[in-house]
Amino acid sequence: MKLGVVGLPNVGKSTLFNAITSAGAQAANYPFCTIEPNVGVVSVPDPRLKVLGDMYNTKKITPAALEFVDIAGLVKGASKGEGLGNKFLSHIREVDAIVHVVRCFDDPNIIHVEGAPDPVRDAGVVNLELILSDIESVTRRLERCEKNLKSGDKKYIAEKELLQKMLAWLEAEKSVRTMTLTPEESEAAESFFLLTSKPVIYCANVAESDIGAPNGYVKALQEYAAAEGAPVITLCAKIEEELAALDPAERADFQRELGLSDSGLQQVIRTGYGLLGLISYLTAGEKEVRAWTVEKGTKAPQAAGKIHSDFEKGFIRAEIVLYDDLVASGGFNAAREKGLVRSEGKDYVVRDGDVVLFRFNV
Repeated sequence: MKLGVVGLPNVGKSTLFNAITSAGAQAANYPFCTIEPNVGVVSVPDPRLKVLGDMYNTKKITPAALEFVDIAGLVKGASKGEGLGNKFLSHIREVDAIVHVVRCFDDPNIIHVEGAPDPVRDAGVVNLELILSDIESVTRRLERCEKNLKSGDKKYIAEKELLQKMLAWLEAEKSVRTMTLTPEESEAAESFFLLTSKPVIYCANVAESDIGAPNGYVKALQEYAAAEGAPVITLCAKIEEELAALDPAERADFQRELGLSDSGLQQVIRTGYGLLGLISYLTAGEKEVRAWTVEKGTKAPQAAGKIHSDFEKGFIRAEIVLYDDLVASGGFNAAREKGLVRSEGKDYVVRDGDVVLFRFNV
């Protein structure tokens, strides 16, 4: 999973990125501090892995991973190149989903490019630039499509109709992700690589004093996001940065003091997995305990292919036990003796928490 962190300049994007990736991205009190995107890969926290690692006395534990891309702040006119906007927008095309950071606190010491925070206006500025960029992309593609139709290639009829529908939607200043599309249209739309087709998580960056008690800014952002069915998470980027600098035990104590059940990273991961329809299945043994991320609905052979293409090609069956059953039994063989290990074929849909042993021919 690759997440792009976007927003206006000086809303806390790089501070949050530093906190959740410990990658040391530069964060400063002036616009365009970030020019080239910073990239950080983080492990997905999963307490099940340590439990299995202890059970198997494993040599290696490998959690699932996700990639964060800290994209420079966008401003009005970004779609026309303002503030190096064209360059920054191109970075968004490469991510699976967008984490849109919105400033939801007052601080006269931190510059705001629009003068003062207004979450609905600020989110709208970024979204409008993405929409304008998509209008340009759709218009260009529509022109090519019409040229192909004039040459007699009728396979472009459906594409032209879809592009016209999208253009009208975008010109009404609405994101493509809010459109109702048929499965065929959705599949075609994926090949357009539109910015506003990407799922979005709005991230309300609040002051420490507002943790646990949504202020008016957050409530306004929640209403704005609800109109397009997008989730909102609330965190304090500065606190997240402080938490990241602590060792695990101190971090847990500090979180309890603040009344935080989840860190910002945990919120982003949980929300991102839900938004993109992702789950993790597990493999376990003495050599390695590992989490593998797949989309919900993935069948066993394709899940095996995440490990190695040979596993998918030579798939025979999957031996599966639920994580809770495995832990309660104390091991795979004990679970098998209790009849808790199932043998599943090619049509089995892998579920979150399945511990899987694949059988295959080479």
